[in-house]
Amino acid sequence: MVGIVGYGTYVPRYRIKTGEIAKIWGKDGDAISKGLSIQEKTVPSIDEDTATISVEVARQAISSCGILAQEIGAIYVGSESHPYAVKPTATIVGEAIGATPDIIAADYEFACKAGTAAIQSCMALVESQMVEYGLAIGSDVAQAAPGDALEYAAAAGGAAFIIGKKQVIADINATTSYTTDTPDFWRRESQPYPGHGERFTGEPAYFRHIVNCTKKLMDKIKSTPSDYDYAVFHQPNGKFPMRVAKMLGFSQQQSETGLLCPIIGNTYSGSTPLGLVAILDIAKPGDRILATSYGSGAGSDSFDITVTKEITSVKRSGLKEMIVKKEYVDYATYMKYRGQWSGGK
Repeated sequence: MVGIVGYGTYVPRYRIKTGEIAKIWGKDGDAISKGLSIQEKTVPSIDEDTATISVEVARQAISSCGILAQEIGAIYVGSESHPYAVKPTATIVGEAIGATPDIIAADYEFACKAGTAAIQSCMALVESQMVEYGLAIGSDVAQAAPGDALEYAAAAGGAAFIIGKKQVIADINATTSYTTDTPDFWRRESQPYPGHGERFTGEPAYFRHIVNCTKKLMDKIKSTPSDYDYAVFHQPNGKFPMRVAKMLGFSQQQSETGLLCPIIGNTYSGSTPLGLVAILDIAKPGDRILATSYGSGAGSDSFDITVTKEITSVKRSGLKEMIVKKEYVDYATYMKYRGQWSGGK
């Protein structure tokens, strides 16, 4: 069965408390901060972007399972903050890890679900025997206009998964998608920051797609929430994933392991993948996981995953240690690191 062979992850060590952002924007900012249920978020250093994060998680994924980079036949990098508008991130990753020039490589962009779309593509290529292993990456250095509600959540981080058929640590039993043209969030070419439909991003966008996609998956394989040990849903804030979990019949205990947004923010394309990594880091053989992503514009991908006995032989990512090891910055330093103090130049 096609599944996850190895994985890697990365979050920057710098953090900013949402209260520090709220101090700049006054009472409204404080209310937004509390309403999102986010205490702090990751901040990329001045020399970190989607490409550097993608390279780091790719190297970790290869190291975790011991395959050779030359065995990887496809690389897909999902992000909405690729450093180049015209120049793929996937080629940078391929060169950096020492992959062969005959790889299939491309960048994906579907808001926050581009990383899970990359997993589906790798699954198809492996299943069709076009490649032996595929490397799927979800990575972002999220953009947000100063003072906008997004600024309290937009963070940085990523995860990578090697997809294959040999020494699989987690079988991907099934996957489904649910997609509509729902313009809840957007960023036009050459615009530095995204716009969003505020409350519109909730019911007709996030909840509709995650609920329908997850139900479609469970109907397909005839499963129920009680069949799963863990569940992870896209995390734009600390409240939405817990609310949608309850709507679908999942308990807080099933959802809390993969819930990272309150302490690292919304890592966009890295959000659901990072939540899945947090679960895999502690998972035992036989554990069953449901993971559903969400990307504005809009769509969701859902996965039914069963952990195998091979999980005991893979090198875990150490995500928990990365999250604990942190250094706080003030708002001025945050703006400098994000390049916003000089208009992004």
